[in-house]
Amino acid sequence: MAKVVMYATAVCPYCVRAEQLLKRKGVTDIEKIRVDLDPDRRAEMMARSNGGRSVPQIFIDDFHVGGCDDLHELDHQGKLDPLLKA
Repeated sequence: MAKVVMYATAVCPYCVRAEQLLKRKGVTDIEKIRVDLDPDRRAEMMARSNGGRSVPQIFIDDFHVGGCDDLHELDHQGKLDPLLKA
């Protein structure tokens, strides 16, 4: 299973929705990085995502998925499962 990293905040319905989809896909280990608790991690998130300011910002291995809507769109297109199994 691929490594999944999600930059998130405590009160973020999109983060919860993205995590639920990933868990339904069998992902049991999501590295959640709370950018609301550590401003340096927010700067890291923005650098890794080419300026993405909103949460979640999701990475599967080194691939930047984007946010919750992007994750769901990948699933709709049938591209999420192959990424997770890589």
